[in-house]
Amino acid sequence: MRFGLCVPCLGEFADPRRVAELARRAEESGWDGLYVWDHVVFPFGAVEVADPWVLLTLVAAATERISFGPLVTPIARRRTGTLARQTTSLDRLSNGRLVLGAGLGFTLEAEYGTWGEPIEPREVAARLDEGLDLLTALWSGERVDFTGEHLTATDVTFLPTPVQRPRPPIWIGGNWPSRAPLRRAARWDGFAPMIIGPDGSFAPTPEIVGEMMRIIGAHRESSTPFDMVVTGRTPADRSAETVDKVAAVAAAGATWWLEGFHPGPGEYEQALRRVETGPPREFAATGPSEEQSA
Repeated sequence: MRFGLCVPCLGEFADPRRVAELARRAEESGWDGLYVWDHVVFPFGAVEVADPWVLLTLVAAATERISFGPLVTPIARRRTGTLARQTTSLDRLSNGRLVLGAGLGFTLEAEYGTWGEPIEPREVAARLDEGLDLLTALWSGERVDFTGEHLTATDVTFLPTPVQRPRPPIWIGGNWPSRAPLRRAARWDGFAPMIIGPDGSFAPTPEIVGEMMRIIGAHRESSTPFDMVVTGRTPADRSAETVDKVAAVAAAGATWWLEGFHPGPGEYEQALRRVETGPPREFAATGPSEEQSA
């Protein structure tokens, strides 16, 4: 199992220099990745918002080892040609460390309706699928002629190509228990679910992870590695409860654990403190505690 952070692009994290410093400290402390939200506006009030691609550029420049990317970018809101340039440039700048998180966005009214764009879920989903198909074609470096229901590209060749071949990994995001994102993720390289408990906190459980893995397995045709990326929150301790929490979701199929943070007051300082104590790497290695296994 690998370990990373998932942070907002807004509030206390809207300063690119702060996020770059957090990434630098995360790499020094043994974490494996840092991922950022992608919003233009926030549906729950006016707050400071940073462009995630600027944040990610500074993260790439401040680090040498960790992976990074948006989690997730609403593909239907992006112009595919521009996104191809941005992602390729970041993958080359970082020597092949970009992961592209992709999804519909949250919420459709805020991501699209604010700008007078279509908000019908089926159309947004179709634009997402076409956008990913066109994007991966552009990453190939070959001549592209693409005609879809919503997107078109005529006689275009994008060079240079990304460092990662055949392409950077694509993780699909989606809200559990919706099945459509799981079926979409089965086509790509990973799934990053949003699993929220009744109290509004991150709530990944082994049972949910296992069920998601079964659904993806039923639809996945490729034999290439697949990442299950869960977001949660662990204290900076080594309690049996924390050991069991992480080890159990790893045993159920999770390959990444992301410590998730919110844009509220004090969250940036909490992220710094959590990063400095290091990832719960040994939790996944030890398996469930003896008390749980008994």
